[in-house]
Amino acid sequence: MSLTRRLVIGVTGATGAAYAVRLLERARDLPDVEIHLVISPAGVLNIKHELDLDRAQVQALAHHVYNIRDVGATLASGSFATAGMIVVPCSMRTLAAVAHGFSDNLITRAADVTLKERRRLVMAVRETPFNLAHLKNMTAVTEMGGIIFPPLPAFYHLPKTIDEVIDHSVVRMLELVGIDVPRPSWQGLGAQAEA
Repeated sequence: MSLTRRLVIGVTGATGAAYAVRLLERARDLPDVEIHLVISPAGVLNIKHELDLDRAQVQALAHHVYNIRDVGATLASGSFATAGMIVVPCSMRTLAAVAHGFSDNLITRAADVTLKERRRLVMAVRETPFNLAHLKNMTAVTEMGGIIFPPLPAFYHLPKTIDEVIDHSVVRMLELVGIDVPRPSWQGLGAQAEA
């Protein structure tokens, strides 16, 4: 019997489309993960601008694809069990909508469902610097049980390429929804001195 885990991925129009595509690629490689994907219109534009990929190329990485306006889709119901949801990249507009329960499209509705069902919601917010509204919205989502995850680069694993930096953040996002993927982990300065 297969124990497939459903993972919802929402892609919005913030910069950082490379994180979304790499997340889809890494999750697609896992035999027990089923990907449910929703991309906003601004997300499609950003994917084309930043990566020169079209909608179909990105959608091909998912098992199931939904229209953002389809608020009657399975993702809009808590009875549709999932491992969690990752919004990557997450725009400040999407963050604000989730923080205030404004479920006006399938990404924000699925995020609301994820929170109400006490499942893991990871929001890879992409903005800098933050203004007070951004910070308050991040606090509100955190208080509701969501995880705010700005994909900040880590350097302790001594990355040599941008792809390695992106991959590190993507694997951490998967771990936060309970999906483990092998990756370099911090061994402490003592381990480096012994090497």
